[in-house]
Amino acid sequence: MIHQLAVPARAVGGFFEMSIDTARAAFRRPFQFGEFLDQTWMIARVSLVPTLLVSIPFTVLVAFTLNILLREIGAADLSGAGTAFGTITQLGPVVTVLVVAGAGATAICADLGARTIREEIDAMRVLGIDPIQRLVVPRVLASTLVALLLNGLVVAIGLSGGYVFSVFLQGVNPGAFINGLTVLTGLRELVLSEIKALLFGVMAGLVGCYRGLTVKGGPKGVGNAVNETVVYAFICLFVINVVTTAIGVRISAK
Repeated sequence: MIHQLAVPARAVGGFFEMSIDTARAAFRRPFQFGEFLDQTWMIARVSLVPTLLVSIPFTVLVAFTLNILLREIGAADLSGAGTAFGTITQLGPVVTVLVVAGAGATAICADLGARTIREEIDAMRVLGIDPIQRLVVPRVLASTLVALLLNGLVVAIGLSGGYVFSVFLQGVNPGAFINGLTVLTGLRELVLSEIKALLFGVMAGLVGCYRGLTVKGGPKGVGNAVNETVVYAFICLFVINVVTTAIGVRISAK
């Protein structure tokens, strides 16, 4: 029983140790700017298409359901307010969770996992190169930047798609839709949404890097680590979403 608990406890401890080392290494020179750009492009490349494919159906679903409800209570003119509130506070962050964890974190894990089983990481340590500063920091920062950009993209797609679907397919007044965008949402909600995306990007990058650097068992171990990365990242990111949403609601209430 104790042995069974010791394994996940060591994993959690190792993850927090790597997270602290990453935070420290982020402020040490030299910063690997070239690696940062390469990883930003790589994560953006694998995440852009899934973002478009996921955000559009989500937008249609939210707008369609919301407009039906508002019509039933005679408040169809508030469609813009509901769409903006749902898109900025929940739709954007949730889609970011799905894409960053499902595409970005797994790509990071697969890359570092392949290097680990080829003993490249051990070779770097022998040569006196810190893999945290050289490999982990650029990937975590790249994941964070891409998450912020993806969140903004999802919000833009959500509002645009909500407008098109509501106005042209469900007969909502276009002027009322535009005027309602700022009824329930403002700068505070937008900042909270970006904070969520920032935390998502950091956590997804850390999870992907940790599982990639701790791979064991050859190529099969890399595949298992990639699968575990998706699960662990989803759990962490949805917990972050719940906590930050609760904090945001309390702040907004004041």
